[in-house]
Amino acid sequence: MKKIMIAIAAVMGLGSLFSCSDMLETESTQRLFDPSLDQKTDSMYYAFGVLQALQGVADQYYMQGEMRGDLVKVIPNLTDKNLQELANFSATTTNKYDSAYQYYRVINNCNYYIAHRDTTLLTGSTLVAKNEYVAIKAIRAWAYLQLVRNYGSVPFVTEPLTSISQIESTDFPMLDINGIVSELAPDLAQYTGTPCPDHGDFAIGSTNWGSSMTISSDLFYIPVDVILGDLYLENNDYANAVKYYVNFLTQVSTENTRVPRYVATPSFIGFNSIPPENYGGCHFVGSITYGYSNIFGMTSGVYDNISFIQMPMNKLQGITTMLPSYYGYDFYASTEKELFNPDNIQLNPADSYIELVDTTSFYYSIAGGNGAVGSAQIGDMRFDNYARTMTMSEDEEYTFIQKCILARVFLYRTATVWLHLAEALNRLGHPDLAFAILKDGLSDAVIDYAVMREDENETLGYITEDSKKLITETYPLLSTANIAKFPKASSLGIHARGCGMTADYDANDNYTPGLTPYQLGRIAGYKLNYLKNKFPEVAGKIDIAALEENGYLSKVIEGKPLPESETEINYTLSKADVINAVEDLLCDEYALEFAFEGTRYYDLMRLARHKNADLHYGANFGGIWLKDKLKDKNPKKDLSNIDNWYLPFK
Repeated sequence: MKKIMIAIAAVMGLGSLFSCSDMLETESTQRLFDPSLDQKTDSMYYAFGVLQALQGVADQYYMQGEMRGDLVKVIPNLTDKNLQELANFSATTTNKYDSAYQYYRVINNCNYYIAHRDTTLLTGSTLVAKNEYVAIKAIRAWAYLQLVRNYGSVPFVTEPLTSISQIESTDFPMLDINGIVSELAPDLAQYTGTPCPDHGDFAIGSTNWGSSMTISSDLFYIPVDVILGDLYLENNDYANAVKYYVNFLTQVSTENTRVPRYVATPSFIGFNSIPPENYGGCHFVGSITYGYSNIFGMTSGVYDNISFIQMPMNKLQGITTMLPSYYGYDFYASTEKELFNPDNIQLNPADSYIELVDTTSFYYSIAGGNGAVGSAQIGDMRFDNYARTMTMSEDEEYTFIQKCILARVFLYRTATVWLHLAEALNRLGHPDLAFAILKDGLSDAVIDYAVMREDENETLGYITEDSKKLITETYPLLSTANIAKFPKASSLGIHARGCGMTADYDANDNYTPGLTPYQLGRIAGYKLNYLKNKFPEVAGKIDIAALEENGYLSKVIEGKPLPESETEINYTLSKADVINAVEDLLCDEYALEFAFEGTRYYDLMRLARHKNADLHYGANFGGIWLKDKLKDKNPKKDLSNIDNWYLPFK
């Protein structure tokens, strides 16, 4: 069956090489049925064939990642049977969202391009095809990453296949994530620092209800350093993951993709009391308001986007998508008035996700507090920015999730790179740097306070000297040569996007360590206490019954012993405990930042794999942790068993 599947992928996949959907049409006069890969021009037709194959896998990629996560729930008797099967882990090979063929169609298009593109052509001293060639290799690596995420071990094919006889005469190796990384990463590494190709802006058409869109073509591709970081992160190789994320941020990223674009400065005009409940999670800077929802708006070329799959704007332009309709939008409606259709809603936010949103603390200026910051459990504000509640009749209210409203599947955003970097830094043994990405953003101001605490009565920075050396020398994100790219004026912690004043900046924009209640010891301590109460594996390792908000966790990070006067508290911790606590904070942040973008199950699997490899709480703590995360899905399989994480291969 595997060989038959690949054969079909080979024969049908090449079909898209010789055609272009209207959405990706160019003005070239070269005939589409015979584009040449040994000329300087028009190889973009082959690249667009790859992009068209990506459109074919978009819905499946999204649903495989979202339905098996803990952020959405099905609606009995309404939700499509295929989605319900994904959600409860009962999907069989008959499920329409289970098709390895779709990924191999992408791969075969890539293989054909890679095998035939002449990469030696020059214009002056510039290699004409380099950026495009590297981008196609990056897309192939992305497709293989999704295959091993969903199926565990898969046939590895790097040659373009055009006939069944090729399949039957070749015994392709079966590779898991370790094998895929070993085969692809060394080749990709030689292209580090290569930007994505840019064919200019594309007017991709208009919706039936009148809205049109122009997108910069580089957003259709995946930066090679980003996919390298993800391959290594998935494989628990944290040092290489950090290396390539830092390479992207320092060598490849532009002003638009380096820091969260909708926040122009860490200055925050706070409220003089608890903010009103209808506060939209916006950061107010002078007379300009950049809200979280801008990321998902029409003008998406500059807001937090690195790579996405854009589906056609109307049914005449090629492959259509079902994603908006599952959240209540008829994207292909004739008029804007018909866009909202509650009869279409098949997915709702999960109860556990709503609980996480509602119980998250918001940080605000205290009236008359001389710059002091308080907190209130009024919830993370990002949800209110992309969840639109509408009253359709006198007694009917519906919640529409807007992230898919423009028929776009996000693959990478600026926030993705920063949070994945935090995940890798944390597992590399630097939870303080990981927390800084949540809290303040890594910047010149934060790193200037990298000191050891000799006087516990003095409020000093929380970044250790070892961490400062790591991020300025070993991985030179904040080196002398690069630090100007990450000034405090354009840096902000990811958590601040929905939770207000998490950063330690006073009213005069001065960095003042300890200003906000959102501090490492306090927040990681709460999470660790939660883990202790939930999992016997954790409770058996640590005793934090007498946990106080006094910075003990920070001392552990520095490797300092507790003073003798404090030993009676019976407070035992290791850095491994802190790392697990910060990792679970990151898990929550993934939910708050990337909900309903199709990535949740992939994130949970990866974090579970980290925990299994750690061994601190036992060899299968990751499986136990994942099973607990997904218990509300009522899965038909025991998810503590890693063999049950995957879909049946077809």
